[in-house]
Amino acid sequence: MKVAAIGDNCIDLYENLDRYYCTGNAVDFAVHMKRLGEEVSVISTTGNDRYGEEMLRILKKEGIDISHLKTGDGPTAISYMDLVDKERIYGDYVEGVMEHVEFSEEDIEFAAHHDLIHLAFWGNAHMHLPGLKKYGAKICFDYATEVEDPLVDETIGYVDYAFFSFEEADLSVREFLKKRVSQGPKVAVVTLGDKGSIAYDGKQFYEFGIFPATVVNTVGAGDSFMAGFMYGIMTGREIPRCQELGAKIAARVIETFEPWKL
Repeated sequence: MKVAAIGDNCIDLYENLDRYYCTGNAVDFAVHMKRLGEEVSVISTTGNDRYGEEMLRILKKEGIDISHLKTGDGPTAISYMDLVDKERIYGDYVEGVMEHVEFSEEDIEFAAHHDLIHLAFWGNAHMHLPGLKKYGAKICFDYATEVEDPLVDETIGYVDYAFFSFEEADLSVREFLKKRVSQGPKVAVVTLGDKGSIAYDGKQFYEFGIFPATVVNTVGAGDSFMAGFMYGIMTGREIPRCQELGAKIAARVIETFEPWKL
């Protein structure tokens, strides 16, 4: 299986702790997929600063194809973070070279010849979904908490596996999943933090909880869950087993400070 992750890469910088790590939705998804044994490419643009150099070095060390991870003329994107009671707190996001990122026709054609393509709300690649869809690869998209943003209606018809994040598992979640699956996806999934996940495939709902973990930092839990879930889908597992695998990986991730332990 060949997997392409298109979108953002950045540095999470904890100034109060004097710590940082390489991350980004596409990067986190790619690393976890690679560690599950798949052939993975990251398609993005990083900066020509020391953070960008480290991003390239680390992804190369992980064995990820970075032939379409360009180096732009400017700083790597930075998310300024804090940690309060082991929960991530997002501060300012300085986009750097990601502010004007562009994906060439060559990038999109390269991505389209993978078996699975992963994109996300902040990856600035959603406009290429029609072009990617026509090649027949499976497409998964992380909408995160932007559950009612106009971008959802604009793009979801091109998405096979749609992921969202809610805080509560009330009845509105099931109605939301029904609505989204009716717009095109094979499966829509809502992650609920420590309450687990709910998936819907147009026929029935599937609920799964979490695995016990000693929380160090919740950053990366969602990206790792998606990687585990999609690995399960691509290897022919039933949806509950996909949720289980996603939950297992997420539990390991939140026991470390980084979204994937070096």
